[in-house]
Amino acid sequence: MNRYKVTKVLGDGTYGSVLRAQNKSTGETVAIKKMKQKYYSWEECMKDREIQSLRKLIHPNIVKLKEVIRENDELHLVFEFMEANLYEFMKGRTKMLTESKVRNIMFQTMQALHHVHKHGYFHRDMKPENLLVSGDAGQLVKLADFGLAREIRARPPFTDYVSTRWYRAPEVLLRSSTYNSPLDIWACGGIMAELYTLRPLFPGSSESDQIYKVCSVLGTPSATQWPEGIKLAQQIGFRWPTFVHTPLETLIPMASAGGCDIMNAMMSWDPARRLSTAKVLAHPYFEASSMPESNAAASRLPQLPGASDARKPVEGYRPPQQQQQAGGGFPPPGDVLGQSARDRGWGGGARGSMGSGSKAPTALPQLPQLGKQPESRKTSGKSSGGQRKSPGNVYLRMARYQPGVQQQPLPSLRPAMGAAATPMPAMGGGMGGGMGGGMGGGMGGGMGGGMGGGMGMGSGAPMPAMGAAPRQDSLPQVGGAKPSGYFAAHANRMFG
Repeated sequence: MNRYKVTKVLGDGTYGSVLRAQNKSTGETVAIKKMKQKYYSWEECMKDREIQSLRKLIHPNIVKLKEVIRENDELHLVFEFMEANLYEFMKGRTKMLTESKVRNIMFQTMQALHHVHKHGYFHRDMKPENLLVSGDAGQLVKLADFGLAREIRARPPFTDYVSTRWYRAPEVLLRSSTYNSPLDIWACGGIMAELYTLRPLFPGSSESDQIYKVCSVLGTPSATQWPEGIKLAQQIGFRWPTFVHTPLETLIPMASAGGCDIMNAMMSWDPARRLSTAKVLAHPYFEASSMPESNAAASRLPQLPGASDARKPVEGYRPPQQQQQAGGGFPPPGDVLGQSARDRGWGGGARGSMGSGSKAPTALPQLPQLGKQPESRKTSGKSSGGQRKSPGNVYLRMARYQPGVQQQPLPSLRPAMGAAATPMPAMGGGMGGGMGGGMGGGMGGGMGGGMGGGMGMGSGAPMPAMGAAPRQDSLPQVGGAKPSGYFAAHANRMFG
C-alpha cells in the first residue's frame, strides 16, 4: 500500500470501505476497497467470492480488478476509478433523462448482467449504488460490488437477506431459499423505472410494506399467476393486500410502449416468467429501429419532388457548354422542369474525368429569357394527350411575375392614335345592335356614340379610326334624341 497515496474516503459499507487513491509512480487514480474482515493467508484471500468472480468476469461493462494486496492481515482490492455511481448521477439531476439515455444505461447494464449470468454467477445486489458511471450523460456504465455474488449452480438454501429492500424480488421478500438469477432481472426492472422518474418505484419501509408497494402497482397475484408465491405467503402467515393492476403507462408516462412492455416482462410475479438477459437484450426496445428519428428528420433538408436521390458532389458539376438557345439563354435547369441530369452537365463520369486541380464552378448558368422558350419545351406538354402543360411552361409563366427579372414589354392592346383598327368578326347582328344602341342611349349621346360604336360589333363593319371623331368636352343635352330598346327603357326608369 505504500505505492498508493489515499486522497479521499468515498464510502463505508457493511463489508468494507472504499478509498480514492493515486499511484505514486504513474499518477493513475484508482479506487481501493479495504475489507473489514481479517485474512491470515493468501489461500483464504483466494477463496473470497468477489475475487473469484472478478477473476473470471472480464467485460467492458464490469469494473476491472487491477490488483489484490494483503498487508497486515488486511485485504485491499484495487479497482479502476469511476467518477460516480448511478444513484449519485440521478440525485444530481434537475431534468428528467431522455429515453435514449435510459436505453443506453440499461443496455450496458444488461450487457454486464448477461455476461455474469452466462458465466454461471448471479449478482444478488443489483441497485443504482453498484452501477458505476463515467461522463456527464452516463456514457459508460460498469457493474461493481460482487461481494454477494453466488454461482447459479450452487446448492440452496441461500440467505434470505440479499440486495437492498427497494430492489428485492418478491420471492426473496417471502423468504424463499431457492431463488436464482431472475432476482437480478427484477432489480433491473426497478432500476429502469427509477431512471425514468428519478424516484424509486417500490420505496418500502419494511418487508411487509415493500410487498404492499409492489401489490399496489402490479396488483395482487392470483393462484394462476404465481402459485409458488401463494404457498410461500401461507408458510409465513402473510396475508396478501387486495389491489388491482396499475398500468406502468400511468405511473411512467414518459416511457414508450416498448419501455413499459420490457419493464412489465422483467417485473413479473413468477420468476419463471421473467425474461432472461438474452431475451431482454433481444427485445425490440433495444433495436436500432426503435430509436426516435425526430432529430434526424428535423435536420434533413427538404427535397424537391422530382429530385434524384443519388446526389452528385459539387466538384462533379459541369455547366452546359454548347447548348445555348437562339435567344442567348440556357434551358431552365432541374429535374422538376423536365430536363435530364445529362442536359445539366451531371454526366455519369463527370467526377472521374476531373483532374486533381479542378475547381467547383463559380456561377450557375443564366436563367432563360422569358420571351423565348425552346421549341421542345413548348411541345413537351402535349405528349400525354394534349391536355397537360409542361412544368417548363408553368415555370416561365411564374417567373414572368417575379420581381427583379427583366421582362419583355407586352404588345400594346391599343392601336396608335389616328390609325384605323382592324375589322373584328361579327358576333351577331341582334346582340351587337342591342348592346350598342342600349348602352349608347343610356349614358348619353356622346358616350352612346363611342360605346355604341365599340360594342356594336354585330354589323361586322370595320371600326372607325380612333382619331377621326373629336372628343366632346361636355355631356350631351338631356333633350336630345332618345334611343329605343330594352336598355333605353331601363335607363329612362333609372334616370327619369
